[in-house]
Amino acid sequence: MARTLIHLPRSVRKGEPFEVRVLIAHPMETGYRPGADGKVLPRDIIRRFQCRLNGEPVFGAELHPAIAANPYLSFWMTAADSGLVEFEWSGDHGFSQVERQNLQVT
Repeated sequence: MARTLIHLPRSVRKGEPFEVRVLIAHPMETGYRPGADGKVLPRDIIRRFQCRLNGEPVFGAELHPAIAANPYLSFWMTAADSGLVEFEWSGDHGFSQVERQNLQVT
């Protein structure tokens, strides 16, 4: 399981935009770089990130080999109701990780 850092306000005002920041520890190996033995290291990247609020998608991103290790994403969203925010990363070799945090709307 990869280490993640998620910055999500504990509470927000209804309909007011707020920033969400996420980072995941991952090598993002492109598949083009040679290793110490001279052989090309196999590709291992996170291919997709998705954020959902109460099961509804609010933000998504497709990532490619040119993204640096430990990808950091920042985006803005609004919420009308309190609920569960899910952050999902998926990638090569069956990699998948989901983190969840509660959001309170006042």
